[in-house]
Amino acid sequence: MTPRYTLAIVFLLIFIRYIDGSGFCCNLGTQTTHLLDPNITVQLMKDNGFEKVKLFESDGTYLEALAGSKLQVMVGVPNYLLSTMATKPEAADEYVAKNVTHWRSKDVDIRYVAVGNEPLLKSYGGNFTNYTFPALQNIQGALEKAGLGKTVKATIPFNADIFFSPTGSPSGAIFRPDIQDLMVSIVKYMSEHGCPITVNIYPFIALYYDPNFPIDYGFFDGGVAPLVDGKYTYTNALDANFDTLVVALEKNGYGSLPIIIGEIGWPSDGNANANASLAQRFYQGLVKRVRADVGTPRRSPPDIYMFSLIDEDAKSIAPGPFEPHWGIFNIDGSMKFTLDLGDGKNLTGAKGVKYLEKQWCVVSPDANVNDEKFREAITEACSHADCTALTPGSSCDGLDLKGNASYAFNMYFQTNDQKSGTCEKFQPYSTITKTDPSAGKCKYPIMFQTEYRGSEQGHVQHGQGSGSGSGSESESGTNSSTGKINSGVLGAVMLAMIMVFGYLN
Repeated sequence: MTPRYTLAIVFLLIFIRYIDGSGFCCNLGTQTTHLLDPNITVQLMKDNGFEKVKLFESDGTYLEALAGSKLQVMVGVPNYLLSTMATKPEAADEYVAKNVTHWRSKDVDIRYVAVGNEPLLKSYGGNFTNYTFPALQNIQGALEKAGLGKTVKATIPFNADIFFSPTGSPSGAIFRPDIQDLMVSIVKYMSEHGCPITVNIYPFIALYYDPNFPIDYGFFDGGVAPLVDGKYTYTNALDANFDTLVVALEKNGYGSLPIIIGEIGWPSDGNANANASLAQRFYQGLVKRVRADVGTPRRSPPDIYMFSLIDEDAKSIAPGPFEPHWGIFNIDGSMKFTLDLGDGKNLTGAKGVKYLEKQWCVVSPDANVNDEKFREAITEACSHADCTALTPGSSCDGLDLKGNASYAFNMYFQTNDQKSGTCEKFQPYSTITKTDPSAGKCKYPIMFQTEYRGSEQGHVQHGQGSGSGSGSESESGTNSSTGKINSGVLGAVMLAMIMVFGYLN
C-alpha cells in the first residue's frame, strides 16, 4: 500500500472516530410535575454541545422534538415490559416498529435500545432475572428482522452490583456468583451481535452509604492516594469501577466487548455532600476528561452519559432527599453552576422559557406557629410538592419554623401552577406576597409555564450498589400528571421535619 493511500485511510479513521466519538452525552428523564417544552430541551442540549441522549422510555413527545436534531438517541424498554418482550417475540417486533423504525423514518437518529434498566439488581430478588436475556434476544432479533441490526443495537444498562472484586482491586473482578452463568450468556450474545454492555456508575452513592469512602476519589482532580493494581494506577472511582467490569469480561473471554457508561453524575441538593459546588467540581472534571478523550487504564474512552440533564421533582426519595436533584440544570432549564465546556464556550441555560407571575405563597405574619394544624398544613404541602431542600444539609437547611412553612407552602403553590385556592388552602397560615423570600442559597422558585407533564412511570431511583456506587430502578407509580409526589418524598420530608421541628403531630 502506498503512503498516499495509507494517509487517506488514517484521515478516514480519524473522521469516523470524530463523528462517532464519545462527545457529551446525557440522560433525559421525565419523572417531573412539569416538563420543559421538548423543543426548548433539545435546543438546550445542542447549545451545550451534547451529541447523544438517553431516554428511559420511548417518549413520543421528546422523539418528535429530536427529529432532525442530529442528536444520537438511545430509547428504553422499561422493566415492567420485560416479561412481555421476553415471552412474546411479536411484542418485540411491534415495539421496534413503533418506537424505532417509525421514528427513524422521521429523521430521529436512534442508535440503541436499552432493554430494561438495572434488571439484575440484587435487591430486586430476581424479579426480572428470567426475562432479561430473552427480552434482549427478542429486541435485537426484531431490530435485525426490521433491517436495522447493523445500525441500531440493543443493550442492557446494568447496576454495578453485577460484578465485584473480592480483593478490592479491579484485577480481582468477578461477576456476581448468582448470575455468573446468565451474565456469560448475555455477554456472549452481545459479542456475537455487536451489542455493547452498559453500566451505571455512581461515586456519590458510594459516599452516601459509606462514610469511610474517600470523597476525593469520587472526583477527577486528585487529592487522594491512588489505588495501585499491578501495572495500573487508579485515581478515581470511575476508572476503578469501569475496569472492574473490564476484568470480569476478560476473565470470561469477552474482554473486547464495547462498554457504555449509561449513567454517572453528582446531585446538587438534598444532602451535605450534594450541593452545587461539589456538583460543579464533578462535572467540570468530567467535561475536561471527555474533551481530552481520556480513557481508563485498561480501555479507550467510552461514551459517558451524564445523569442527568434536568432535575426531576416528582421522583421518590426513598433512597435519599438528593434524588430530585441529579440534573445539571434546574427543572426549568436554568443553570445551577458554571462550566467551562472548552473552545471558549461556557454552560448556558434554556432559552425561551416563560414563567408564571412573580408571586410567592408564604406564611402569614400573624400565623400561630404553635397551632397543631399549622404543622399539619406543612405536612400536607410537602406531601404534594418537593420539599427536599429543607432536609438537613440541604440548601434551605437552617430556616426557622416559619421559613420552613413558607418554603413548603410556596412549593405547593408553584407545583399547582399558582392556581386560585392553592395558597388559600393553608389559611389562616398563608398569604401571597410579591416580595421574593429567597435568601442566600435557599431559593423560592417560580414555576415556568408549560403544557407538558412528566411520565407517571418512574425510572431511576438510586440505591446502594457495589464498587464505587451505582443506581437502581424504581417502577413505582409517581403520578406526575397530577402533581402528586411519590409517598417516599412525604416519608423522608416528615423525618427531616421531625429533626428540625422536634415533632410533627
